[in-house]
Amino acid sequence: MEIRKMGALEIGSAIKEGKITSVEATKAYLDAIDAIDGEYKTYITVIRDEALAKAAEADAAIKAGTLTGPLAGVPIAIKDNICTKGIKTTCASKMLGNFVPPYDAEVIRKIEDAGMIILGKTNMDEFAMGSTTETSYFGATSNPWDKDRVPGGSSGGSAACVAAALAPVALGSDTGGSIRQPASFCGVTGLKPTYGSVSRYGLVAFASSLDQIGPIARKAEDIAAVYNVISGKDQKDQSSLESEKIDMAKIADYDLAGKKFGIPEEYISEGIDEDVRKAVLNAVEILKSKGATVETFSMPIIKYAIPTYYIICTAEACSNLSRYDGVKYGYRPEGVEDLGQLYIKSRSEGFGLEVKRRIMLGNFVLSSGYYDAYYNKALRVKNLIKQAFDEAFAKYDAVLGPVAPTPALKKGESLSDPLKMYLGDICTVLVNIVGIPAMSVPCGFTADGLPVGLQIMGKRFGEETVIGVTSAFQKATAEEGFENKIPEECIRGEG
Repeated sequence: MEIRKMGALEIGSAIKEGKITSVEATKAYLDAIDAIDGEYKTYITVIRDEALAKAAEADAAIKAGTLTGPLAGVPIAIKDNICTKGIKTTCASKMLGNFVPPYDAEVIRKIEDAGMIILGKTNMDEFAMGSTTETSYFGATSNPWDKDRVPGGSSGGSAACVAAALAPVALGSDTGGSIRQPASFCGVTGLKPTYGSVSRYGLVAFASSLDQIGPIARKAEDIAAVYNVISGKDQKDQSSLESEKIDMAKIADYDLAGKKFGIPEEYISEGIDEDVRKAVLNAVEILKSKGATVETFSMPIIKYAIPTYYIICTAEACSNLSRYDGVKYGYRPEGVEDLGQLYIKSRSEGFGLEVKRRIMLGNFVLSSGYYDAYYNKALRVKNLIKQAFDEAFAKYDAVLGPVAPTPALKKGESLSDPLKMYLGDICTVLVNIVGIPAMSVPCGFTADGLPVGLQIMGKRFGEETVIGVTSAFQKATAEEGFENKIPEECIRGEG
């Protein structure tokens, strides 16, 4: 059985039916990681012995009938900014290079209660700050479709490991597109849930009003199943909210007939790569062929997306990262003579360039002379953006667009021009600013063979809609099977 070509729910069903065991499934992925991950660097930490032991426990519990969920025994990868008790959680930074949390994040508790098996912790941009997974202290991740290109970021390791069939499903986090953009670049499916629908307890904070944990997989139903496991109110996170579970039967039979979608014309005008525009508009035609109505509309507020996002996220980042001072935990330099020197050397040596850049920007926009001119203004624009989306959702069931203006970039392009990296977030950051759910679903390839993602945005707690539309699109394109394609190099010797 070609385990690595199966989806998460397929693996779960095969385990329950006795066709394979959790140990066999887990070993298949661990062996593949050992064989090829050195070429891609999708993982920072792999926990082989612990994973196989947990899989054996899951097999026993499934056989005894005490573990019955649809994802019991299924392997999963975890982004390395989500705390895992007894397993290093580095945030891909020298600052936390040896940090081992004494507790589990709430989402980790939930996936383990569901019987899922953690394979390891995936690579990412340092402290989730970046769009390429090149700012990692442990080295850049490569895109499985082209090793000279980036996988996107900051959840690039999670997206790349699913794309390379080194995990059937992974958790990432999304602050300004960090699940959707790497999912698009790597040709997999990713969900950024409604803000508050998934607990942030145990997620190392970047920008607290924007961060959200979500799943990356290949198929819509796998995304829905993982979302059902991790979502819900958590008393340890006061920003978390009760949210309805996805009706798996509804998304399986989601009907596009009579649905009305809108595309902001600003998302498909100048600045969008021609191959990306072509793939997205082709996807729109497929949705129309299944009975949906799609029209363009103007959302002029989009031009303020990047400045608003980067003012808010850097302001929150500089506040959140002030805890890394060399005193309580994390990197502590040698040979310091006083407290001031300890702070300076800890942060100078422990943080990378992009993290320092964002801390400096955040302190600038929060400084007394510029607070009103920048931060306060950004908060006012945030309300205008919310109004624009409220107006859109009064007319449309979902808003569509590209995930990113380009396919995966060559390595080094963004690092040499940070502004170019920031502008690449134009299509994704609005979703985080207003806290709505959005998905990236593979919808085609460029002339160079690089994946392109369609973005589907829904109203707050509209996960069932965005996952349903994704499911319907994947069924309509089953012959092309965009989401099922795996780079040949990644599955050599498999079946």
